[in-house]
Amino acid sequence: MKTESLEMNLEKNKENAIAFYQMSFDGKPDEAVKMFVGDEYIQHNPLVGDGPQPFIDYFLRMFKEYPNKSIEFVRTIAEGDLVAVHTHQIWPGNDQYVTMDFFRFDEKGKICEHWDAMQQIPEDSANGNTMY
Repeated sequence: MKTESLEMNLEKNKENAIAFYQMSFDGKPDEAVKMFVGDEYIQHNPLVGDGPQPFIDYFLRMFKEYPNKSIEFVRTIAEGDLVAVHTHQIWPGNDQYVTMDFFRFDEKGKICEHWDAMQQIPEDSANGNTMY
């Protein structure tokens, strides 16, 4: 029974991480924070300040500057209180990026910490494989 509950939480955390990311990416970071962020929000991306408001400000600016960007969620992995999200993003000018985001969830199932890494996808690949 406990294992089933943990698996349900892992699946719910994965769904919530994707919804949080998609809403923020689509210009609704304030709604995303209200729905999915806990009492604290620790940010490890050096371009974004700690706490909910700097996150909201950053994503509102990104949406205003790059309204036609898109995101595809390639895979999501959950373990314990962590969720990893692997995405393919396309920005204006066909600039393409692969990202890996990690979200930590608190005991209430809310996001409380975030790490990420982003790499531009080169035109040529030595191995012919995608980055996602």
